[in-house]
Amino acid sequence: MTAFSGEQISSRQNGHSGQNGLNGSNGARNGAGLGAEAQTEGRTPAKSSDRSGDKLAKGLGLFSIGLGIAEIAAPGSLGHAIGLSDSKTDRMILRAFGLREFSDGIGILTMSRPAGWLWGRVGGDLLDLSYLGRALASRKSQRNRVMLALAAVAGVTALDLLASTQVSSGRAQKQSRSAGDAPAADHGLSVRQAITVNRPPSEVYQFWHNFENLPRFMDHLESVQVTGDGRSHWKAKGPAGKSVEWDAEMTEDQPNRRIAWRSLPGADVENAGVVEFQPAMGGKATEVSVQLRYNPPAGVIGATVAKLFGREPNQQIHRDLRPFKQLLETGEVTKSDATVHGHPHPAQPSNNRPGS
Repeated sequence: MTAFSGEQISSRQNGHSGQNGLNGSNGARNGAGLGAEAQTEGRTPAKSSDRSGDKLAKGLGLFSIGLGIAEIAAPGSLGHAIGLSDSKTDRMILRAFGLREFSDGIGILTMSRPAGWLWGRVGGDLLDLSYLGRALASRKSQRNRVMLALAAVAGVTALDLLASTQVSSGRAQKQSRSAGDAPAADHGLSVRQAITVNRPPSEVYQFWHNFENLPRFMDHLESVQVTGDGRSHWKAKGPAGKSVEWDAEMTEDQPNRRIAWRSLPGADVENAGVVEFQPAMGGKATEVSVQLRYNPPAGVIGATVAKLFGREPNQQIHRDLRPFKQLLETGEVTKSDATVHGHPHPAQPSNNRPGS
């Protein structure tokens, strides 16, 4: 790690990243460095209703996860608490509801556009109300407890409706303000990383402009083949040892300044990306900012599992930019067995050389 003391790395992965795109971060870079950018980019002044909607959504996401765990782990005890009969059918239904609640909660907390997951909670609330309504008519149920449960679910439904409406309207306003700035993928996860490379912008731009160079430092990419007319074919490592492939097109190309691309319809993984090259140190170095936006395989659950096993994109890009810096500055990527096997070992240089 000490070999990279000159680099500056920043990251963002939450509901606000990707909304204002890379253009909005230039002011935060001046003087304050990339660390300050992580705190300021993508945060334009918002109405108090927008902020309260996001806060309410986060609270409902946490509540949904907690309720889901309770329904999955102890359906019998929870069913008794709300007045249901302790039947095998009721326990199975509560476990199914728990899986729904848990996935909704994860979606709300991890997806950059949680409005769909919030509206999913509203639909789930209606299902819960219907189920409790039938239970209320059953002679085996404890009517007083079921009525209290109905009142509680009705209250939560009102909160879900409020949060869904606020977040949906807030996202629409932000989209209209930032149209054209963010990468093309409309939903999914967003990640931003940056690093300073001791090479002029023209050299760094030329290297990145040839997408076939990307697998040389991006570990998750197996290959990129440029097919012509601004298009390319990408192959990446997927879950369970499988590969995922897609075709992409370049959507913007500003020499020595900015490159943008996006996947074409039919991609295994819908994604988009932007990389910007800002002069640093009087033009002798380049500040490289990378923003990726993608929909992970297996959806939000796949993304959550990926985080636990170190395959989440924010972690990947963070690691990939280090050999990128090495490759441009020294002409080779130095790796040790600690990188490959997870324990210390003398570093062994590779034969990689930068290309254009």
